[in-house]
Amino acid sequence: MSEEKSNLIKGNTGDWEVVIGLEIHAQVSSNSKLFSGAATQFGAEPNSQVSLVDAAMPGMLPVINQYCVEQAVKTGLGLGAKINRVSVFDRKNYFYPDLPQGYQISQFKQPIVGEGEVIVDLADGTSVIVGIERLHLEQDAGKSIHDLHPKQSLVDLNRSGIALMEIVSRPDLRSSEQAGAYMRKVRTIVRYLGTCDGNMEQGSMRADVNVSVRKPGDELGTRCEMKNINSIRFIQQSIEYEARRQIEVIENGGVIEQQTRLFDSKNGETRPMRSKEEAHDYRYFPDPDLLPLALDEAWIDDLKAKLPELPDDKKARYISDFGLSPYDASVLVSERERADFFEAVASGRDAKLSANWVTGSLFAALKKEGVSIHDSKVSASDLGELIDLISDQTISGRIAKDVFELMFESGRPPREIVEEQGLTQVTDTGAIESEIDKIIAANPDKVEQVKEKPRMMGWFVGQVMQATGGKANPQVVNEILQKKLGH
Repeated sequence: MSEEKSNLIKGNTGDWEVVIGLEIHAQVSSNSKLFSGAATQFGAEPNSQVSLVDAAMPGMLPVINQYCVEQAVKTGLGLGAKINRVSVFDRKNYFYPDLPQGYQISQFKQPIVGEGEVIVDLADGTSVIVGIERLHLEQDAGKSIHDLHPKQSLVDLNRSGIALMEIVSRPDLRSSEQAGAYMRKVRTIVRYLGTCDGNMEQGSMRADVNVSVRKPGDELGTRCEMKNINSIRFIQQSIEYEARRQIEVIENGGVIEQQTRLFDSKNGETRPMRSKEEAHDYRYFPDPDLLPLALDEAWIDDLKAKLPELPDDKKARYISDFGLSPYDASVLVSERERADFFEAVASGRDAKLSANWVTGSLFAALKKEGVSIHDSKVSASDLGELIDLISDQTISGRIAKDVFELMFESGRPPREIVEEQGLTQVTDTGAIESEIDKIIAANPDKVEQVKEKPRMMGWFVGQVMQATGGKANPQVVNEILQKKLGH
C-alpha cells in the first residue's frame, strides 16, 4: 500500500484525501520587543512590560530590534529557506480591544524569508518533504481577559509588540500524524538554533491549522482555518474532527464555506468563529514609519557560518560515525539537550553501548518519573563512569542495572555505590570454580541432561550467578562451565 493510500479517509462515497497546511507562530527569543525596549519575560504582572510604543501613545514611533531580525534570518537558514535581501513591514489593519494601534505591523508581499523545505521523519520509517512558503516577522497583540470581572473584559498589553515569526507551510501535509511530526520538527529546529524556546504551554509557539478535503486527484477544496492551537495533540485532534466534518457536509449535499473556526479541546470539536478574511479585508500598506529592511550579504553569510549543527546533519553523523540505527539517532537528536547529553556520555567510549544506556535505562527512568533530561539526577559524566565500570569488568551488566537504579534515586556516583555495597565483579577463577563444583555435585541429573541438551548450560550459568549474587564474571563462568561439562 502506498503512503498516499494509507492516509485516505473512508467516507460514504468512497475515499477522501485531507490537505493540511500550518501557519506556525513562534515567539522570537529576545529580551525586548520587536519595535520597543520593553521586556518580554513570561508570567510578569499584567501591563508591567508595556512601553509607550506598545500602548500606541500619540507620537510614538517604532524602532526595529536588530537582534529579532537576526533571529528570524537564523531560523530561515535553519529551514533551508531563501533569505530575502530586502523586506518590507506593512500595516495590517483591524480593530480589536487588545490591539492599541488599530493595526498590526507585519509583512505581506515582501517577507524577510522566502521558500524553503523541511524533511519530516514519520513513525513508520518513511519521511515527507514539507515546503515552506515564507517566514515573516510581525508583532503580537495583547490579551483580552474575560473571566476576572462579571461585566467587563480586561486587557493585558504585556504581549503587545512581542516579536513573532510566522512560518507558513505549503499544503503538503496529508494526515494529522504528519502535521504533528512537522510541528515537532520545526520546534526542534528553532530550539537548536535558540531562536524560539518552543514552549507551547506558555503560548510562545502555536499554530493556525488549515484543513480541506478532496477526492484523490481533484483540485484543492475550500479550506477552513483553526486558530491559535498551542498543543500538538490538539492540532492532531482538530484535523481529524474537521476533516470528518467537511466530508460529512459534502456527502450530505452541502458546501464548505471558507471560514475561521475555533477548536474546543474539551469537546474535541471545531466551531465557527467568523468568515475567513482575505488580504484586501486587512487593507495592507507599507508602514510609513519603517524603512524597507535591507540585509547585507556578508552579514547573512556570517550568521550561516555560525549556525549550530542542526538535527538532520547530527542524525546523519550519528548513523555514519557512530553506527547508530536511524531510529536511535532520531530519538537522540529530537532535542538538543538529549543530543548533548549523549555526546558527553559517548565521548571516548563505545557509542552504541552509550546510546543503549541513554535511550534505554535513562529515558525509561525519566519517563517513569515524569522529568526531563535537564532534571536528571544521573549526570552524563556519572553514566559514562558506569559504562567504564562495565567495560573494565569491575561490575557486570546485570549489576550495572541495579547500580543505575540507585544512581537515579540518590544522584550518587556509581563507583561510590559499587564500593559501598561490595558489588565489584568476582573475577577470581578459583572462587568461581568452587561455586561451580558445588552446583555440579548437587545436580547430577542436570549434568546428564546438558549432554543431550546444550541449552541447559544456561541453567548452570544462572545458578552460578545466583550463588554469587550476580557478581561473578559471566565470561569466566561460561569458560569454566564449558571445560567442566565437556562442551
